[in-house]
Amino acid sequence: MTILIDRHSDQNDAGDEIVEKNQGNGKEEETELVLDAGFEAPHTNSFGRTFRDYDAESERRRGVEEFYRVNHIGQTVDFVRKMREEYEKLNRTEMSIWECCELLNEFIDESDPDLDEPQIEHLLQTAEAIRKDYPDEDWLHLTGLIHDLGKVLLHSSFGELPQWAVVGDTFPVGCAFDESIVHHKYFKENPDYDNPSYNSKYGIYTEGCGLDNVLMSWGHDDYMYLVAKENQTTLPSAGLFIIRYHSFYALHKSEAYKHLMNNEDRENMKWLKVFNKYDLYSKSKVRVNVEEVKPYYLSLTNKVVCIYFKMCFQILYSKLWSMPASLIGVYYIICSIFRPS
Repeated sequence: MTILIDRHSDQNDAGDEIVEKNQGNGKEEETELVLDAGFEAPHTNSFGRTFRDYDAESERRRGVEEFYRVNHIGQTVDFVRKMREEYEKLNRTEMSIWECCELLNEFIDESDPDLDEPQIEHLLQTAEAIRKDYPDEDWLHLTGLIHDLGKVLLHSSFGELPQWAVVGDTFPVGCAFDESIVHHKYFKENPDYDNPSYNSKYGIYTEGCGLDNVLMSWGHDDYMYLVAKENQTTLPSAGLFIIRYHSFYALHKSEAYKHLMNNEDRENMKWLKVFNKYDLYSKSKVRVNVEEVKPYYLSLTNKVVCIYFKMCFQILYSKLWSMPASLIGVYYIICSIFRPS
């Protein structure tokens, strides 16, 4: 899967405001992206209860708690390293972004107390809510669409991992498990819990080391992050940050682990806060008309392909001097047929 976006946004330090600068006729136009942006978060989830209430009596409560019990026991440093080593090879299968979206029609997230709809519904609900409030931020629309695509790990083509190793809130391993993590009590059965190398505030990390250097519990977030990076995506760093940390609620809700963040992390947190409310509060029983919105998202992915080929031609052109004479002729024939406008 190759994800390329040609728009980048600049960020400033003005509180929670993010300023995008557009060059036009030699002038800079500034547009503030304000966190609320007109989006009104509902008071209750699709079951009529408050969001992320893990104690409320419901049909899903026991299943969700059991999910986190198994998750908190199994997510160890050794397990995460093993999964990263295995999956960073990216040797499972190849498919388009939309094919991945459709693949998720088969799965419901067992860790989610707020929604029991197929995952493609959540992807489109998130992306469409963002698109409504930020119509010009197409990179953010695409991030909304793909942020959970790593859940294909549940599918047999990608290893058919158990849900506890794919979904749910994420957290660092290799240091103490913060008490703000949902169902924290089950960490006591985790082999790393009593390991002196891993159970201190910093563990194997140092202050301000940067979250990119922190091992996160393995799941769809980290996998999609690896897919994007290994495919040399040109999503802005904020897009990658959103993909990897959108389930890291201990950080962006409880402000735990801030001591591990660096300056770039703090800048990108502004974008994650913009994204998070759409990820969480757009969940609804109201279904998105897939066929109605599909052309727009296909146009985004088609745009990606065009940019990819344009980059390939630019690379080829820069290497002409080292090509054998016979290949130069072939190159010009290809360019005459496929040269991007």
